Amino acid sequence: LAIYKQPDANTVKIVDAINDRLPTFRAQIPASVKMELLADRSLSIRDSVEDVQVTLGIAVGLVIVVIFLFLRSAAATIIPALAVPISLVATFAAMYGFGYSINNMTLLALTLSVGFVVDDAIVMLENIVRHIEGGMEPFEAALKGSKEIGFTIVSITFSLIAVFIPVLLMGGMVGRVFREFAVTITVTILLSGFVSLTLTPMLCARVLKHEGENNNIVLRIFDAMFKAWLRGYEVTLDVVLKYRFSMVFVMLATLAGTVWLYIVIPKGFFPVEDTGFINAITEGPSDISFKAMYDRQLQIGNILREDPAVDYLNSTVGAGGPNPTNNYGRFFVALKPRSERTEDSTAVIQRLRAKTNAVTGMATYYQNVQNINITGRISKSEFQYTLQSSDTETLYRVGPEMLAKIQKLPGLRDVTGDLYVKNPQMTMQIDRKAAAVYGVSIDQVRQELYDCFGSRQVATIYTAVNDYMVIEECDPKIQADPTGLSKVYLKTNLNGQSTGGVAPAMGSGVNGATAPTGPVIPLSAVTKLVPTVGALVVNHQGQQPSMTISFNLAPGYALGAAVDAIRQIEEETHLPASIVSGFQGAAQVFQDSLKGQGVLVLAAVFASFVVLGILYESFIHPITIISGLPSAGVGALIVLIMFKMDLSVIAMIGIVMLVGIVKKNAIMMIDFAVQRRADGLEAEEAIREACLLRFRPIMMTSLAAIFGALPIALGAGAGAELRQPLGVAVVGGLLVSQLLTLYITPVIYIYLDKLDRVLKRRLNPPVDLREPHEPMGPHAIAAE
Repeated sequence: LAIYKQPDANTVKIVDAINDRLPTFRAQIPASVKMELLADRSLSIRDSVEDVQVTLGIAVGLVIVVIFLFLRSAAATIIPALAVPISLVATFAAMYGFGYSINNMTLLALTLSVGFVVDDAIVMLENIVRHIEGGMEPFEAALKGSKEIGFTIVSITFSLIAVFIPVLLMGGMVGRVFREFAVTITVTILLSGFVSLTLTPMLCARVLKHEGENNNIVLRIFDAMFKAWLRGYEVTLDVVLKYRFSMVFVMLATLAGTVWLYIVIPKGFFPVEDTGFINAITEGPSDISFKAMYDRQLQIGNILREDPAVDYLNSTVGAGGPNPTNNYGRFFVALKPRSERTEDSTAVIQRLRAKTNAVTGMATYYQNVQNINITGRISKSEFQYTLQSSDTETLYRVGPEMLAKIQKLPGLRDVTGDLYVKNPQMTMQIDRKAAAVYGVSIDQVRQELYDCFGSRQVATIYTAVNDYMVIEECDPKIQADPTGLSKVYLKTNLNGQSTGGVAPAMGSGVNGATAPTGPVIPLSAVTKLVPTVGALVVNHQGQQPSMTISFNLAPGYALGAAVDAIRQIEEETHLPASIVSGFQGAAQVFQDSLKGQGVLVLAAVFASFVVLGILYESFIHPITIISGLPSAGVGALIVLIMFKMDLSVIAMIGIVMLVGIVKKNAIMMIDFAVQRRADGLEAEEAIREACLLRFRPIMMTSLAAIFGALPIALGAGAGAELRQPLGVAVVGGLLVSQLLTLYITPVIYIYLDKLDRVLKRRLNPPVDLREPHEPMGPHAIAAE
């Protein structure tokens, strides 16, 4: 019994409800019947959710440790730490209102948000603590500090939200998958900003006190280390500001490097998860009998059961359900829990493939069962490439040629097609003259064949419990070989009795006709067998005849590379104009997502620019703030390549997040520099003071974000394969951008500040307020 959930149903709830009913079902069936749970898809979901919860707890702990090391006060640490549970609990309320559930996407959003939920609170707290360390009373410091930093927090919050607007507006299947992720993380950021502007300064005024000298050796060591960092940054910053034109080349180099790395990095779709379940499709010769297929399927099943990683399996064989023809079989293989295996499911598949393909005349194709299924297309392998044409002759000629070329690609596995145009057939030609001599009709031949090789029901046996159909057939030994047709005999009308042209059946009259009663003759006396070939099944795609080539990827081989290689074969083959080719299923969705990746990043940058432009009422300062984004892209792509990961959809979402996270460093610098510039300082002095004063909150927020994403990047639990590329991209991007933006942002600010001043003088020239007859004098010049 297979149970499928409705699209909007919760898998875990359904499984729990079924388990609650199983004892009742077992009590209603005979004791000799066993009712066991064969495949529980909720297990991987439960394990994944549990692993994310552990990751969330680790991330919270690491972030709190970072805050404590910098502020060296338990009371000060509690304040931003409270922002995490309050923001998350409020987010749960919003999720409940939106009808969202706790799933992989929403938990991933909550885990990532831990690293920057505290950002706003840290910025607010650090500014207030700085005033308290300067001798100000906590209440007064809270008022002054919150007033100074309020606009900065608003800028950070809304610029971070802006990058998720394109994700919210993404279309297609990928957009549907990430919509809950984007909404959840946006709500969390908005709530954390509100908490930082209200709860954080209130707690600072009530909880913080003047701290004395700390005797904790760990905190003293860290304090000394931080002062060394600050001193080193001050020295290197002065050098950079002296030779600041060199940083312009660094920024341009990071921009060029980001573009180049994006082009060369392997492109992927979704990472392969180890859910503990494997689907396997077996394929025998097109002319195989059901009995032979059954025997070989049983042989493969025994091989699978003997593998130490396999827990149990389910086997089906023959046409019906998802199997289009009689030479298909299926296995649903459940692996042992991950803790009891030394290998992941991909490595298990490699081993099983080598064992089962040794069975003569059988091919076995494996697929990992995934929690996120973008397409419901059923195929022998994970990805599909289809050729369509109304010209079947050309299609049947070109299709096998393309299949042979694609099979030679080194990065592909399990390459197979669904075109069977050479299926052995036996055509029976009736000698009408001989049949007339013997008095045998054509329909009589057809009915006799159906009696032997069909499934004619001739009787029904009724019992108190059940009804049983009685099926007539020949000896199975005759059915297994075409030569068995020579052992089929027909009754004739050689005694002169006419059948009236109506087919006799079962020795009795049909439709009032009289059955033949003459001597019998072999079927071969009036027929001739002609062996031919034909199509086993004619497949269609979009109402046109088609051939689909399915393939899996070798470990470490990217889907983008496979798509490019197949497209290259297309160009070299010069497909006829009557053939339409294209990828289907997950490969098609991947191509659609690949087209929108660059647009997604550019849209995120543009949305951030617009929001910052509105907040600062300037188009110069937003350019300064986003000037450090290429450094984040370079860091993310380099680390992905180092860990041999594809630029998957998950990793791309991580890069989009970096667009929002990286800007906060520049916002903290620029916001303070603009204030000091208004006080009369020169641009270089203002930005230098801003960099040194904001160094501590920048380091705190960056390290909090890094350590918040680090458990995801290092994840090894259930479903970690799906989340890991996102964590790796975020950590790698932050590590590189943290270093470069500390130097790029001040240099770009100085250059753009000069440009801003020049543009303002040209657009708003000084107005001469003198009378027309008043002569120009030194006092007038001084006033001007």
